[in-house]
Amino acid sequence: MSDTPQAALRRKISAMQFACWELHLFLDTHPANCEAARRLEEYRQRLARTVKDYEEAYGPLGQLSSETSRWAWISGPWPWEAEPEKEAE
Repeated sequence: MSDTPQAALRRKISAMQFACWELHLFLDTHPANCEAARRLEEYRQRLARTVKDYEEAYGPLGQLSSETSRWAWISGPWPWEAEPEKEAE
């Protein structure tokens, strides 16, 4: 089963959110671990860039999305208006 680019990007965002959360929990019990703190900041930056890319391409992810207009959800094509992707043969 092949994913759409949107679904693949959404899964990537979920994985990065999970990694950030796990690193955050680790740092709760190991606050002096500089490597974990560095990696958490690295993941947060990558997550922010990936969310920005997703929102530019597909619209806001939720109510608290960054840098999107309050009405951005209505400006793009609705799911039934989008052209279907052609499958690779």
